[in-house]
Amino acid sequence: MKSQQQSTPGNVSAQGKDTRNTGPGRLLIAVYAVFAISATARAGYQILTKFSEAPLAYLLSAFAALVYLVATVSLAKPGRTWFKVSVAAVLVELVGVLVVGALSLFDPIQFPHETVWSLFGRGYAFIPLLLPILGLVWLYRRRPGSRPSTGKG
Repeated sequence: MKSQQQSTPGNVSAQGKDTRNTGPGRLLIAVYAVFAISATARAGYQILTKFSEAPLAYLLSAFAALVYLVATVSLAKPGRTWFKVSVAAVLVELVGVLVVGALSLFDPIQFPHETVWSLFGRGYAFIPLLLPILGLVWLYRRRPGSRPSTGKG
């Protein structure tokens, strides 16, 4: 299925080139892809082998894997709809890291086993905490219609 951009009268920038998935955006997409794959593998293994030991933690890992997958795909796709999906996925990721990180710090009994987002992503060198911040900055800088006009006059 081919993505179509709609143009609206008076909104010339809607037809502008989508640059979210170029340059540093490719690195961001690659990191999200690595996290999607690793979180999916980790959650799948944990759920299949020892789900009864920490069901909440393992379900949160599976949810994190889903969020990383959606973020990866939406960051790679052009268009306003995918931009909105990217913002939503990255915001959900940020809220998840902050909430799960805080809960795992202040109520460790609920998290006997770590998730990707436990202790703000300590098990992954805090990349899960930094990634959504970088993602939101990137998305803000590459938001549709934010490109300055190059025309003179």
